[in-house]
Amino acid sequence: MKADITQTDNQVKVTLEGRLDTMTSSEFEKSLTPYLSMPGIELSIDCSAMGYISSAGLRVILMAHKSVTAKGGHFIIRNLSNEVRSVFDMTGFSRILTIE
Repeated sequence: MKADITQTDNQVKVTLEGRLDTMTSSEFEKSLTPYLSMPGIELSIDCSAMGYISSAGLRVILMAHKSVTAKGGHFIIRNLSNEVRSVFDMTGFSRILTIE
């Protein structure tokens, strides 16, 4: 898994590539941590190149969502593949998160 993170003012854009699973989720969580304490950020995660997500990856996504929204920010998931979207749908994440 590769996570490319860019920040412009209060906008943080993350592009994920590969698999977000048990082996890679802790690395991804560590890379997000510095941004999660920022009040009022807009965190968007582009998943167009992410081919798989496990429950460990979903846990990191949910933790990031809770942290960002608790501080008055916005959290957006973008460009889910059909396979990954089906995981979000089955787990109920589609009802919790803003997905574009």
